[in-house]
Amino acid sequence: MTKVDRRILKSQEAIKKAVIALMSEKSFDDITIQDISDKANVSRGTIYLHFVDKYDLLDKLIEEHINAMREICESSSEMEYSEANLPWFEYLEKNYLFFSTMLASKGAPSFRSRFKEFLIEEFKDEVDITKGKNQGLNEDVIIQFIVTSYVGIVEWWFTNGMPLPPHVMSEQVGMLLERNL
Repeated sequence: MTKVDRRILKSQEAIKKAVIALMSEKSFDDITIQDISDKANVSRGTIYLHFVDKYDLLDKLIEEHINAMREICESSSEMEYSEANLPWFEYLEKNYLFFSTMLASKGAPSFRSRFKEFLIEEFKDEVDITKGKNQGLNEDVIIQFIVTSYVGIVEWWFTNGMPLPPHVMSEQVGMLLERNL
């Protein structure tokens, strides 16, 4: 694996933080490359060196977080829901500005869709309609119910300033998942 220059990583991180901060202030459509450049304290050329345009920047930022969440799912796949949710809520808390901005922002509805698609992919194998409490129910209905609920609870948590700590959220959401899956 080749080693990436720390200056490059530092510039990329500053650019990503700048676009998130700007999105918490105004719509993504109203943000210019110059705005990002000014906020990140880098030249416009530096931004174009790493990203095609602001849409590429946003797409890569979203993909980075989706991939991190995918890794969390893989590492906790054998755990009970209450336990498996803890790394999720800790990750969400650690990246509060990103997730609260993406879920609340009118400029990034694509994030909400990608987040839901990711959750559908993760929960699809958890649904069993052949026996038990979900026998005879439609699999798509169950998945949509779970995913929409999960996204809604995350939005509620952020909108209300994370009123419960990650371990409480993990436990309670885990219990709700157990009841429904």
